[in-house]
Amino acid sequence: MRSHDIAKWQVIMAVFHDEVEIEDFTYDEENELYHYPCPCGDRFEITKEMLEMGEDVATCPSCSLIVRVIYDPDLFTKLETVTTPPRSMISDTA
Repeated sequence: MRSHDIAKWQVIMAVFHDEVEIEDFTYDEENELYHYPCPCGDRFEITKEMLEMGEDVATCPSCSLIVRVIYDPDLFTKLETVTTPPRSMISDTA
């Protein structure tokens, strides 16, 4: 088993300290990081990028507690930018 698979398995087998809605987290725009107070005195963290990838587990860097983040994945979907070629490159076939 690869380390990524093991980590995923550990999350599946994990016991969550709590389930917390994303609205209850504080957002740090500079670091694109959501955080929420942990009972140990530190805070649970999850990045915007992790939410965009569908992750829903916030971890505390100081202890072993984890929380499940309740959020709408559609609000964190990365939008692809589609560029239109310049008009000079579009041929008129009409």
